[in-house]
Amino acid sequence: MNGTVTLSGQEVDILLTIYDISKMAGVSIATVSRVLNESANVRPDTRRKVLEVMEQSGYTPNAFARGLGLNSMQTIGILCTDSSDLYLAKAVYYIEQDLRAGGYHSILCCTGYRLENKKSSLELLLRQKVDSVILVGSNFIEAEDADNQYIRDAAEQVPIMLLNAYFDHPNVFCSLCDDLGATQQAALSLIDSGIPDILYLYNSRSYSARKKLAGFQSACQLRGLPNADALQQFYSGSSADVEGICRFISSLHDGGLSFRAVIASDDVLATAAVKYARLRGQRIPSELSVIGYNNSILALCCEPELTSVDNRLEEISRQLVKTLIGTLNGIPMPAKTVFPGRLVQRGTTALPSPA
Repeated sequence: MNGTVTLSGQEVDILLTIYDISKMAGVSIATVSRVLNESANVRPDTRRKVLEVMEQSGYTPNAFARGLGLNSMQTIGILCTDSSDLYLAKAVYYIEQDLRAGGYHSILCCTGYRLENKKSSLELLLRQKVDSVILVGSNFIEAEDADNQYIRDAAEQVPIMLLNAYFDHPNVFCSLCDDLGATQQAALSLIDSGIPDILYLYNSRSYSARKKLAGFQSACQLRGLPNADALQQFYSGSSADVEGICRFISSLHDGGLSFRAVIASDDVLATAAVKYARLRGQRIPSELSVIGYNNSILALCCEPELTSVDNRLEEISRQLVKTLIGTLNGIPMPAKTVFPGRLVQRGTTALPSPA
């Protein structure tokens, strides 16, 4: 897909993409894709306009290109902040599994949590001419909107797929769990069972973490609980330091904070809360109820087994790949797919069965 420009009296090759053609023709990327794939679902005048722009710009689809007409190597970039995280590692597994089944290779970059490293890793993948980039986890969406410009810029080049967060921008596709609704329902289930004094324990300020916190706050507001602010506690230490989490919860109790239940933003924090109860001699669930989040393997390794919110990780991961492959084949796909969470009750709660 080569065109030329003249610089200092010399013609220089440039690479034109479907995104350039869509801008020049004033149509969507999907429309250009349908023209390239000779779909009948394009108005004749629009088809003529797109073909004229291709001819005038010297755009020639590469013989190895597919779907969007890119110079495709059938390769997808994957960005993950932390491959040691149980949730993110499992998500990468599901994604790579379905990409491979769909005929795609993948390149994985583990970025860490610093914004500059996320930006540089995304730029690295784009220089490799990947067909799309998948951002695994909600830590890629910054709280300050200006810090998300790197995602907007990337979406001008390839489809950006976002797992478990929502970002409203053209050519960005999101698959996520309703973390706000799921956490709200978990909190309401405890409150309505007669336990209003609930410690909400969290250790992240990612997009997903902010939604979970908002869900807990919403439940407290719905039931008119006055002391909810003091019961929202952020743990700043390492999520791998279970002993440190236990000491943190103990320090809250020793400092005068009273609670008969813990809702944690992930299963690691929740299992630490169970260990805290054991060390203090508290009976579970009669003296302390605990609810985790992610419904990970830790929920079954815990004693008693942990009640946890199933955030549908397998479904949202596979839906994201389905959306990606559809998009690369020029099929209109939803920009946002949301799955409801499910509370899986086990031995750390004694909640009434849902009606």
